[in-house]
Formats: sequence, C-alpha cells, structure tokens
Amino acid sequence: MTNSYYPVEQSKRTAIVDILRGWAILGVAIGNYVDFLYIGIEKEIKHDTFSQVLQFVNRYFFAAKSWTLLTLLFGYGFAVLINNVASKGKNPVAFFAWRMVLLFILAFINSAFWLGDILKDYAFLGLVLLLFYRCSAKTLAIISAVIILTIPFVMAYVNGLKIEHPAIATNPEYLKLYHSGNWIDFFRFHLLASFYEQIIIPGYAITAHYVMLGCMLFGFLLQKINFFNRLTELKKLLKYVCISSFICAVIIGIVFNIAIIYKAGFLKVFHPLYWLVLSTMIFISTSICLLYNNGKLKTVFGYFSAGGKMTLTNYMSQNILAAFIFSGIGLGIADSMPYWFYFLLAVFIFIIQLFISKWWLSKYNYGPIEWLWRSASYREWFPLKKTQQEITADIKTI
Repeated sequence: MTNSYYPVEQSKRTAIVDILRGWAILGVAIGNYVDFLYIGIEKEIKHDTFSQVLQFVNRYFFAAKSWTLLTLLFGYGFAVLINNVASKGKNPVAFFAWRMVLLFILAFINSAFWLGDILKDYAFLGLVLLLFYRCSAKTLAIISAVIILTIPFVMAYVNGLKIEHPAIATNPEYLKLYHSGNWIDFFRFHLLASFYEQIIIPGYAITAHYVMLGCMLFGFLLQKINFFNRLTELKKLLKYVCISSFICAVIIGIVFNIAIIYKAGFLKVFHPLYWLVLSTMIFISTSICLLYNNGKLKTVFGYFSAGGKMTLTNYMSQNILAAFIFSGIGLGIADSMPYWFYFLLAVFIFIIQLFISKWWLSKYNYGPIEWLWRSASYREWFPLKKTQQEITADIKTI
C-alpha cells in the first residue's frame, strides 16, 4: 500500500461534522443511561419534579434526535471515505464491505455489553449504502425525500404487526443473568436482549432501519453538495431551515400529542412520530451550525470536536463503563436509582470523556478504537502517537 491510499488526514477533517458528532454522542449517552432505569421487573415509577424536568429535556432535545443525527453523519462519512478510496484508484465497494465486516465485529462486542447497540445497524445499512454510491445528488435527494415522506405510513403499518417474544429486560428469569455477577451470564443477557428486543421486533427491524436509511442517504447527499464546507455561503439557507424546522416541530408536536391523548384513528394509517423527531433534529443541528458559523462557543465546540473525533471510542467506553455501574458484575444498582441520577451520570461521564478526548488527541492521531478499526480497514498499522513536530504544529493552530 502506498501513502496515497492513506485515509483523510485529521487536519483536513470538517470541524462542524465532528462537533455535531460530539453533540450526538451526548444524547446517545443520556438515552442509553436512562434506559437502565427500565432494566428490571416492571413496576410503577414515580418521578420527582427535577426528574420530570429532565425527562422533558431528554424527550424533546435528545431522545431519537441524537441517533438520527449520528446516522446522518454516518452517511456523510461514508461518502467522504468512498470518494477518498475511489480517487486513489482502489475498489471502494470491496474496501467498504471489509470495513463493515470489521464494524460487525465491534458491534458484536458492544452488544455483549449493551442491548441497545446501534453499530450492527450501521454495519448492515453501510452495506446497503453501497447500492447507492454511484447515485447523483438529484437521485439521492429524490430517494431520501420519498423515504422521509413515507415514514409515517410505514410506521403506522408496522405498528400493527405483532411478534411474540420474551421480554428479556423485564423478565425475572433473564434478569438473574444480568445480576448474577458472572461474565458469561452477563454477555448472554445482552446478546439475547439484542436479538429479541431489536433484531426481530418489527418496530425496530423495519421502521427504525427505514428511518436510518433515509438519514444516511440524506447525509450522503449533504456530502455530494459539499454542504458542511459551505456554511458561510449558505448562511441564509441555514437560518431559513432552522426557523422552518422549529415551526414544523412545534406544529407536529402539538398535533401529535393531541392525537395521542384522544386516540385519533388516523394514527393507525399515519403515525408522524419520526417527522417530529427529524424536524427537531434538523432544528438543533442547524442551530449548532449557525452558532459555529458566527464564531460562538469556540472553547465548548473545541471540546465537542475532540469528543466527535473519538465517537466510536467514547460510545463503546460509555457502554462498558455502564456494565460496571449497573449490572451484577459491578455495583449492581440497575433500576434502583431516580431518573435524574441516570441523566446526570451520563452528562458527567460525557464531560469527562471530552476532557480525556482533548488530552488524548493532543498526543495521539486517533482514538484507540478508531485507530484499530482504521488500521484493520486499510490492513496497515498507522502511526498512533504524534511526532513532536505534529504536536508543535497543533499547538500553533490553537
């Protein structure tokens, strides 16, 4: 392999993309940690006022908005990588297929620690994306638009499909595995839960993947039009999209909540939940882009960028750390704490990860898992530790 086949250099990364990844991984951490409240025997949960406030924040600013944003950025990264490999005269299909095989391996490891793993979905849909890698921007726009417009109909239909399966996360017999303190039992619990509560459930297997595919194709489209490198040029469009998406989110949210309260019949054929999620995600993302474009919060964004460059490492380490906090192999507190504890713990761990990421990237070129995945993808060991010249150059750019 020659140097021309090397991946995109860190210095050539698009900063706002890493910042958005950093924001998304915060939401993923909150969502995943809050879910530990519900790993246990079903019971009535009463929330105090502070927990109710945090529930509201999570529901309207993070829940599902974070993984849809991360999925969009996966599609963007796919396009960057495909273009980089193809421009070097290599076969992008073979390269990316191998890369997704490696991601499946990482997904299996992560699924053994966390039943809500999303890496397996990215690996699967990454292979599907290869079917579209020659598409033009116009074709991608049409396909992603059709998917997004039809999501409410697909969700309504899929909601009517029922598949009987054991409730792993609330079943006393399976919970014994989670609390046993035995590593084999612990891994078995999560792998069984991943299968029964994600892979075979229609709502996730069909609807969630349909949404993910739409997001990935839209992210692919954004790279095609060089969107994130044209933020200054597209400032007026950003403002328009930001305001429009906010208005859409408010209107859809009001109508949707009223429909839920009154059990509106149209929900059986048209379920707009993901329209609410996507419009809110776009509002939040464009707001961050506008702040970045206006030179606001530079220090904060610097830390988010560092966290975003190590998304995979931070995501997997969050889940592994949670094993030692909540399950029987660690403290075993599982569902015994109030809602606010899970929310604030996720925020605290994420903040610590930002500082660690900033420190790590001052000395190393990649996050540890990113480095392993990258080296295995290209089948060559890349230099992990920065040279003194690179460290000096980084300091001068700060």
